[in-house]
Amino acid sequence: MTFTWDLAPTPFGPALAAFTDDGLVALTLVDSDPGAQVERLIPQLGDLPDHAPGAAAALAIQLEEYFDGGRREFDITLDWRLATGFTREALSAIRTIPYGTTASYGEVAVLAGRPRAHRAVGTACRLTPFSIVVPVHRVIRSDGTIGEYGAHPEVKRRLLEREGALSPLEDRVHAAARTR
Repeated sequence: MTFTWDLAPTPFGPALAAFTDDGLVALTLVDSDPGAQVERLIPQLGDLPDHAPGAAAALAIQLEEYFDGGRREFDITLDWRLATGFTREALSAIRTIPYGTTASYGEVAVLAGRPRAHRAVGTACRLTPFSIVVPVHRVIRSDGTIGEYGAHPEVKRRLLEREGALSPLEDRVHAAARTR
């Protein structure tokens, strides 16, 4: 098995894309040094991915199309080895949330076949190895507030705004929640 990584541009800065022979195994926005993020993959993958410039070219095209508004879902093979058990079930359910819409953590739990597992859905969203391409940003709180997105709720808001998924009511609810 070979493991490679490359960077793909996004409006939020570069995203680290890691690949195996079976597909995309991880996509995460780069907060600091990409090398440090690559090293964090070693315990999960059991090996150090090699830097392979150009490995993310097809993904970069799809990301550009998505951010330009021309792509609504990603057509990239995913290697699910870093998402197992209920996390994988929840992330698979999240992939069914249509572009431009949102679902609550509880609604995703129902879609995943575990109606009382809304907290576990939140954990799955937090632990997703597939930022952006599995649209965990479309999962919101039952009170209509958007919740977190790792440590970047502003990224989640911008992704939802880009998709037109925030209604004026949701904007007012979110603004009210911020002032409490």
